[in-house]
Amino acid sequence: MLLLNPVVISVIVMCALCLLRFNILLAILVSALVAGISANIDLITTINILIKGMQGNLETALSYILLGALAAAIAMSNLTAILIHYISELISKKLFWFVLTIAFVSCFSQNLIPVHIAFIPILIPPLLALMNKLQIDRRAVACALTFGLKAPYVSASVGFGLIFHNILAKEISQNGLETNLTQISSVMWLGGLSMLIGLFLAIFYYRKPRIYHQNQIESKELYDSKLDIKMGKKEWVLLIGAIIAFGVQLWSGSLPLGGLLGLIFMVIFGGIEYKKIDKVMENGLSMMAFIAFIMLVAAGFASVIRETGGIAELVEFASVISGGKLGGAIIMLIIGLIVTMGIGTSFGTIPIIAAFYVPLCISLEFSHAATILLIGIAAALGDAGSPASDSTLGPTSGLNADGQHNHIYDTCVPTFIFFNIPLLICGIVFSLIL
Repeated sequence: MLLLNPVVISVIVMCALCLLRFNILLAILVSALVAGISANIDLITTINILIKGMQGNLETALSYILLGALAAAIAMSNLTAILIHYISELISKKLFWFVLTIAFVSCFSQNLIPVHIAFIPILIPPLLALMNKLQIDRRAVACALTFGLKAPYVSASVGFGLIFHNILAKEISQNGLETNLTQISSVMWLGGLSMLIGLFLAIFYYRKPRIYHQNQIESKELYDSKLDIKMGKKEWVLLIGAIIAFGVQLWSGSLPLGGLLGLIFMVIFGGIEYKKIDKVMENGLSMMAFIAFIMLVAAGFASVIRETGGIAELVEFASVISGGKLGGAIIMLIIGLIVTMGIGTSFGTIPIIAAFYVPLCISLEFSHAATILLIGIAAALGDAGSPASDSTLGPTSGLNADGQHNHIYDTCVPTFIFFNIPLLICGIVFSLIL
């Protein structure tokens, strides 16, 4: 039975625990144990699989911690105040345009300057004062940030999208259907379009004012246009250090190396005072370490559910009961949603499902374009809304800087509703049309 599948059971347990406001890190660990037990894997073996699997996100975790330190160093200077001072002049005071501007800036983090969530702890916390004053519902902003983190890689072969599309092309080709990037791009833009519709719906739904409390730091109103702030030597060093960090990442493809070299530059040239290095690292850890550990445990959880064999059972179940194209499309997309919700990454879902989905699509006589769309959307589903995804953890890290934004109910639930539902409808409808 489908409900006895270890993957289904563990993901249901994880979502239930998170909705009950149980600690996310513990929820993922408990769900991993449940997955192992459901598959008759003993606890010691399950833990060993989980720990070994955590290696898959070591680079990501280190990146987050170093980027957190960069953000902390910048936050201890006037650079943040200057940044927000000028950005707030450009951002409209109306909800619709404010949220769209955040989404627009967020999109650049995936393609123009592919730094992913690194910009959020630098940009968003100082903007909370402005959001509070305008009584903007942060759930709309969370949707905007998640849109910017996800829609570009789903729809365009640029930056992280190039990585996502290359994985799609490679895995589909290896499983019997030769595919190139041009074919991927020609259909996956539909996924981005469906997410754009979801973003507009989210802005409309969360249009009513929501009251937040201003704390002492925010009450200084750094966004006041009358504030006279000038760039000093320290601010220039920090700015150049940040540029070096991002530039090295673009050149080398290594986010940890970029973060490390950026920090070293800041220390050598006085952007970070030598005696305050420990404080900077401590602040960076407090900002990003929890997210880093969640990503580590999520990678371990992904390894456990792969070892259960439950994913193969899900796909076999889909092939048996599909009953045709419509049923097959719905089942494949729902399985993709379940898998990605558990793993927390669309990139990691593609290799898992492609081996089964390509033969299934061929047997159901889906077109080449429809097969690409189904596998791409199936992998993309669940990244928004997953408690373990950096597409939700990133926005929460910025919006909850003052402790007034709940990860599950203010980020995961809204992004799940407004992005997964449009993606699901898009996948079903256009897989039958293409």
